[in-house]
Amino acid sequence: MTTVGRIAAYVEDLAPLEWAESWDNVGLQVGDPAAPVRRVLVALELTDPVLEEAEREGCDLVIVHHPPIFRPLKALRFDGAAARRLQRLIVKGIALYAAHTNLDQAAGMTNDSLAAAAGLTEHQVLKRAGEERYLKLVVFVPRGHEDAVLEALAREGAGHIGNYSHCTFQASGTGTFLPLEGTNPFIGRQGELERADEIRLETIVPESAAPRAVRAMIAAHPYEEVAYDLYPLANPGRVRGHGRIGRLPQPVALAGLAERLKAALNTPCVRVVGDPGRQVATVAVGAGAGSDLIRPAAGRGADVLVTGDVRYHEAQDALDLGLAVIDVGHYNAEAIAVRPLAAYLRERLEKDGAAVEVSEAQTGRDPFRYI
Repeated sequence: MTTVGRIAAYVEDLAPLEWAESWDNVGLQVGDPAAPVRRVLVALELTDPVLEEAEREGCDLVIVHHPPIFRPLKALRFDGAAARRLQRLIVKGIALYAAHTNLDQAAGMTNDSLAAAAGLTEHQVLKRAGEERYLKLVVFVPRGHEDAVLEALAREGAGHIGNYSHCTFQASGTGTFLPLEGTNPFIGRQGELERADEIRLETIVPESAAPRAVRAMIAAHPYEEVAYDLYPLANPGRVRGHGRIGRLPQPVALAGLAERLKAALNTPCVRVVGDPGRQVATVAVGAGAGSDLIRPAAGRGADVLVTGDVRYHEAQDALDLGLAVIDVGHYNAEAIAVRPLAAYLRERLEKDGAAVEVSEAQTGRDPFRYI
């Protein structure tokens, strides 16, 4: 049985809760972690149409980007739309999980998706928030089973150094153990000291991937009790943070980039700050409301920032800094992450053999209309 808590753990493997900004509110907001899940709906936010879709499709869990419970609740009155939606979730037994600013920093999600929509094939973090720490994982495996354990670890992100995977060091040795009463040893017999020919397998693992890598390692290991160690490393890790910056394969006119984004984001209109005929090559993106990235983008040499919710005076600041801006709207700058998040969950569930259906909300809509 797959539970709400299990799927929450999948999301947190991708976007750990500690990555969220201090003012944010992420994680399980409604529901029981132990409740079973058969269907999941992924959406940008919880609106009445999205909730109706979840009810109609028999979903047990809704995962959203915008947290419905954002500021501390001083009352829970059901005469307002937001509270009524929470009431319906509780009555219908539907759990709700929010991944917000932590998801913005996750690989392949909001900012990476917006960078791809802009045409960036290679990019870096624009505004640094932290660095992925690495751990050294050491496990002792009976000879003949080291390849199975290595494959399990590699599938969960361990042993990756640059463009190389399956990176390990292996050394032979002798392990000793004495199976006590109540044990069912893979090698040896109860009450007798056993010496086993073992392989010490060492590898590197990102801290965020360590929980799932350890689970996979234990599942693939033949021993009843697995001996392993995790050591913190000083190796510099992958930088994480908000926004992305990179260069286009070929410079384009600002108006041409705007048209590319309109097509990629399926929107009839974007707002442009700057000369439409200006050639742009270095592009910064910021999912959601990214006006706080104007100065970092200009400071990093960007020609244009692609984001949403840019206000008048912020647009003037961008012009003063020589930075063009394409405001694609808050909804469009984030809704593109619904598909990759749903795909990630399907992949994790399939890998675990879980019969859970994950769908992308079809009723999510930009609240703005263009006439």
